[in-house]
Amino acid sequence: MATIVMERIGRVFISLQQIREVPRMLTEAAPSMPGTVMDTEVPHYFRERYVYTGYRPLYQNWRYYFLSLFQRHNETINVWTHLLAFLLFLVKFRQLAETVDFVGDPHSWPLLILILSSLTYSAFSAAAHLLGGKSELCHYTFFFLDYVGVAQYQYGSAIVHFYYAVDESLHRHVHGVFMPAATVLSCLTCLGCCYGKYCNHSRPDWVLKVCQVVPSALTVIWGSSPVAKRLMSWSSASNDAAIIYHFGQVAFFLSCAFFFTFPLLERCFPGRCDFVGHSHQMFHVFLSCCTLCQIHVCHLDFMGRRKLYSHLHGSGDAALFVGLYVVILVVCTLIVAFMLRKVKQVLDLEAKSK
Repeated sequence: MATIVMERIGRVFISLQQIREVPRMLTEAAPSMPGTVMDTEVPHYFRERYVYTGYRPLYQNWRYYFLSLFQRHNETINVWTHLLAFLLFLVKFRQLAETVDFVGDPHSWPLLILILSSLTYSAFSAAAHLLGGKSELCHYTFFFLDYVGVAQYQYGSAIVHFYYAVDESLHRHVHGVFMPAATVLSCLTCLGCCYGKYCNHSRPDWVLKVCQVVPSALTVIWGSSPVAKRLMSWSSASNDAAIIYHFGQVAFFLSCAFFFTFPLLERCFPGRCDFVGHSHQMFHVFLSCCTLCQIHVCHLDFMGRRKLYSHLHGSGDAALFVGLYVVILVVCTLIVAFMLRKVKQVLDLEAKSK
């Protein structure tokens, strides 16, 4: 008996030794990975306010930036928060696909668009934070794609709120304009964010924030109005199982909006939140929680309010809204192509002037 116990202890000890060898193995696999640099060693439009260290050097090979997923720098948590969120959304999608007919039931298409838009924004965001530090052009390219992800997710939110959460009185007044307006506003969000990023090359940081926040706020207010009206008309006597999750998604969204707009933590503790704890990381966490809550509550509404939304929305509405989603993707792609052309012109002029 003692021999068996000693053998098992020996196996555990060997396993622990192997685990301790993992960092060394990673180091040997990437021996040339440089360390991080100060904010003064990267272009000013790469910098985050009150974040002074942890920036990755530019112009390294692609292998370095992919492997930096496992390196300690000031984008590591930004990448992992949305990478893990992407996997959670994927798991949720697989679970819902077991009970929801996403192909044969047109009423499920708004929910499908929400899930696809959630997967897209989280993937684009993770890619931007992981690979956007390679060069000036890569920085603009990946973050422009990130803004496409934001815009199409805002549309995905608007469509499920209008389709599943709207009541009859609001639907009666806005049914002809709600989704076209959401389409236009989502495209303006993409344009505003891209233009603000472009201007950030030569103008103060507040210009970028204004261009990002104003169109995004208008889009969110419009897209969330069915939920807001439903929450304001709710009473404790009503038997609405989804209402607590609607309150939850609003609370999570207000939290992520606050941290996106105000760099509170790093401003109070400058230099101490460079790797862990700065506001953009908190924004990612709360946004991911908001999205998970939103997917769950929209599934509850999809199951529990079918009689109402089947009455409010005609047979062709879902197909029309899918078509508008495709329009957003096309328009946002054109916006990115146009803005990248302007960015290349500026970078070329800078290169010639050196």
